[in-house]
Parts: sequence; structure tokens; C-alpha cells
Amino acid sequence: MTPQPLAGSGTTYSDTFLVDGTRTGFAELSGTLRNVSATDLGIAAAKGLFARGKVQARSVDMVIGSSLAHTDFDAYYLPRHIGLYAGIAQEVPAIFVHRLCGSGFDLLAQAADYIKLGKARSALCVGAESMSRNPVASFTSRSGFRMGQVDFKDFLWEALSDTAPGIGMGNTAENLAIKYDISRADADAFALRSFTLAAKAREAGYFEDEILKLTPSRFELEGYQTRSLRLPRGVEQFSEDEHARPVDAQALAKLRPVFGGVQTAGNSSGIVDGAAAAVVADGDMVDQLGADPLARIVAATAVGVAPEIMGIGPAPAIRKLLEITGLSLGDIDRFEINEAFSAQVIAVERELGLDPDKVNVNGGATALGHPLSATGLRCTITCGRELRRRGLRWGIASACCGGGQGSAVLIENPDA
Repeated sequence: MTPQPLAGSGTTYSDTFLVDGTRTGFAELSGTLRNVSATDLGIAAAKGLFARGKVQARSVDMVIGSSLAHTDFDAYYLPRHIGLYAGIAQEVPAIFVHRLCGSGFDLLAQAADYIKLGKARSALCVGAESMSRNPVASFTSRSGFRMGQVDFKDFLWEALSDTAPGIGMGNTAENLAIKYDISRADADAFALRSFTLAAKAREAGYFEDEILKLTPSRFELEGYQTRSLRLPRGVEQFSEDEHARPVDAQALAKLRPVFGGVQTAGNSSGIVDGAAAAVVADGDMVDQLGADPLARIVAATAVGVAPEIMGIGPAPAIRKLLEITGLSLGDIDRFEINEAFSAQVIAVERELGLDPDKVNVNGGATALGHPLSATGLRCTITCGRELRRRGLRWGIASACCGGGQGSAVLIENPDA
């Protein structure tokens, strides 16, 4: 009897490449990038990518952008404005993508889909997130308020809860901690590893080629309004991950649980502002550019899981990748799994039986931060660079998504 295919969507690609990718440094909530809109972060990331020289703006024929919360009054136009102000031809169209924390992976997957369908030869993918500029909002003010019923709420805080199961994102990690017998000590040890590895990678200069330098800038577009990126007074450039810092086991152990279990502010992902950009292209375009691509995009998947254990999403997403490609877990040399919560990644490791020494070897979102729509790009770029650096072949980048989903992308080192 033929086994039934695993649930979820999955697609393989034969001639699609991640040509190059870069990102901004990730700034703490209300930190250095607190006054920069997601659109301007995205423009800066795209212009920084083109400045690296592997690919030119005029060679792009599709723009795909993502940003979860609207952080300026022109947020509807985010992908279009990123393309225009980054120097891409006016005739090139743009589209918005939204799969919560998996959006960055969907940027790559949709770019690869467009290429596979013959609708594009290349695409600019940009994920940009300003957590600091999430608004205080009212959805009922247009019709007025009754006395004492003014209804303004912190959009960021409210968005961290899923109203279907009626629990916060952190509580879904606590559910996994119970299911997979994950202790507070386990979660803190995972966090300590993330901070330690990120510190070692930064000290070794590993992130220098990944992170672009942001400077106060004006984005000119002939015949149109000028945009700008402003940094706080006295800050001339920004190129670091502000959430990454020295920590020790004792400091982590002193932190109080946030959701009544094992998760604390120290062993959960950092809330940060930042953006990432990448160009995906077919083999003919890569040859035309004379580029040495960072990675080949082999396959992408998306799956659904129960919302109350949304953090397990990477496990079935990765299984689906292996099913459609015929590879085994043992074939995969590196995993970049977004660290939404320490207990959540531990649960994925235990569910799949992953070798922890292959997972997030340069630290993850616990240390670096999780700028929602930019995270999938960051994970995939980091994974590709790690494969190239180590001379390894196969890598998987993956994340859970609020609401109960998982996304994953399989990449291959072209030189392995």
C-alpha cells in the first residue's frame, strides 16, 4: 500500500538560486532604530544589498516584500516603495507576503515559485520589521465611543496572543515544555548556548559580511518625494545586534517566568527592529550576472499544526521537505531554526531527534532577536553562509508561525 503523503504544501526547484543576501543589525525594542519605519529599513537593506555588487537593481523583475504590523501611514505601499527607492525599474511590480513569523521563508518560496512558473527570472525579497513602531490602536474609534469605553490598546502586546485558543505565544511554548518534559534548566541552558555561540561568532567577525552598515541617509527618487533614514543624535552608523550580550547561567536563573512555566525574558527571542534583503534568480540570470550564488534553493514547505502548540511547526515542515526531496535527516549538515522560545526549539529537536551540534551553530534569535518578517531571510542567509564557510552541502532553515504553522526551506551549497 502506497503511504499517504504528509500534510502541507511543498515544492521542489531545479534551477533557482539565492544569489546574495544581507541584513541590518537588529536593534533592541525602542533602541537605535526606534524611529525608522519598516519601509525605510527595507529600502536601506535593499540598497545595501545592491551596493555589494553581486546583483544590480536593474536586473530585478519582481519585488516581494513583507512586514507584519503597519508602522507608518504609507505601510500599504511598503513593497512598492522599497522597489522604487532601491532603484528597481518602475515597470517592475511588487507584492506583499504575510505568513507571520514564517514570512521570510515565503518570500524566498514565492520568488522561487514565480521563477519556476516562468513569471520572473529574478526577484528581490525584503522582510522589514519595526517592532518599536507598532502602534497603539483603536479599531472602533471611527464610529465614536460611549462614555468610559475608550478602546485603545498596544498592538504589539495584543498581537502576541492568539485569540483562537485564547492564549499567548509564550503559553504555546509552555504547552510544549509539558509535552516534551522540558525543564527550566533545559530552557536556560539552551539560551546560554545561543548567547555564547552568538558572542563567539561576533568576536570572530562572522557577522561582518552578513550585516550592512546603516548610516543617516536620504533616499532620492527623481520626480517623487525624498525619504530618509535617521539615526539618533550622535550615532553615525549602526551595524550590530543590540540584543546579543554577555550572559551567565546565574543571571538567567534569576529571571522570573513570564508565562508561569519555563520561559523567561532571557530564554525567549529578543523583540527587535531590523530588515533583511535577498535576490533569488534562475540559472541563466546567475550566469548573465557572472555571480557566485550563495546557495541553491532546493525546496520549500509550509504546514499547519495545532495553534496551542504552534512552536512545533518546524518539525512537520522539515519532515515534508525530506519527503519531497528524498533526503534523510542524516544528510542535512546544518539547521537554522528560529528560536521563538527556547522550549519550542528543544521540542523540535526532541521530536525529530536532531543533533544539537548541527542546530544554530552561531546562535539564534534568543541572542540575536526575532524581527518577525525578516527572520526567515536571516536564517536562510546565515545557513547558506555557514555551509559555504564549512564546505558542507545541505542546510535547512525553518520557523514556527503564530496561529499554528511551520515553514521551511532546503538549500544546497553550489560548491559542495
